[in-house]
Amino acid sequence: MDRMRSWMFVPGHSTKIIDKALALSADAIMLDLEDGVVPAQKAVARPLVATGLGKPRVAGGPARFVRVNGLTTADLALDLDAVVVPGLEGLTVPKVETVEEVAGLAIMLDLLERQRGLAPGAVRLMLAIETAKGLLAAPALAAASPRVIGLMFGAEDFSRDIGLPTVRTGIARDFIHARSSIVVAATAAGVTSVDGVWPDLKDIDGLKADAAKARALGFLGKSMVHPGQIDTVNAAFSPTADEIAFARALIADFEKAVAEGHGSISFAGKLVDRPIYERAVGTMRLAARIGLTVTA
Repeated sequence: MDRMRSWMFVPGHSTKIIDKALALSADAIMLDLEDGVVPAQKAVARPLVATGLGKPRVAGGPARFVRVNGLTTADLALDLDAVVVPGLEGLTVPKVETVEEVAGLAIMLDLLERQRGLAPGAVRLMLAIETAKGLLAAPALAAASPRVIGLMFGAEDFSRDIGLPTVRTGIARDFIHARSSIVVAATAAGVTSVDGVWPDLKDIDGLKADAAKARALGFLGKSMVHPGQIDTVNAAFSPTADEIAFARALIADFEKAVAEGHGSISFAGKLVDRPIYERAVGTMRLAARIGLTVTA
């Protein structure tokens, strides 16, 4: 799938909020039936989300995912029955901990896709890593099914699971081990990695710093809870003009060297071989997808 930088949770109990979300500049929206909806409103939210999924697409609009309730809850079957409809591109699955859970969900989706005329495997899975057990299983989870397209870090639930205080500061906020482990697990399986939300909606500087750290750790995108965070996150995970220029020049020199029979080159004072070349190609592909200038 295309690399997607910004993933926004959208409460599923309001038609007005859903309609606005369908036209946002986020790369993906996650219409929420889990924590964003109180238990008493879940039955109301399901048909609203299903209706939103079927509405006409805005050019350049976000991919449409739904965050369902947990795999061990009674709500899951009700969620799936409501939202596995045309227009659904994938599910964000909370608190995943075992390969068996993913396999069971895949079987349920196989049946629903057949019943509703959807292409086999059409519903993709973004798995949320939100517990210590889930983190330890992350490499296996990332490779658990062809439906899995990524791992997402759920920092707030993870904090609760490992017993952190309500207000996190310093290294407790950074989660270096957990975040790096998710990136490595996702990369090893060839799927995407999405960082957790920045909860302080008024602290844009904090969001910028946290998103920059996430990108430096290897994440390909970040989740969020407010439209005011989208531009900051998109910018953090987009190549800069200098990065595009560097990648373009590196690609040209490397391809010329390969045509002449060389497997590596010296570029900007550094040795460049195929893995670095392929990273530059990835930079240019992302730039093209999001409409940045990619020609000289």
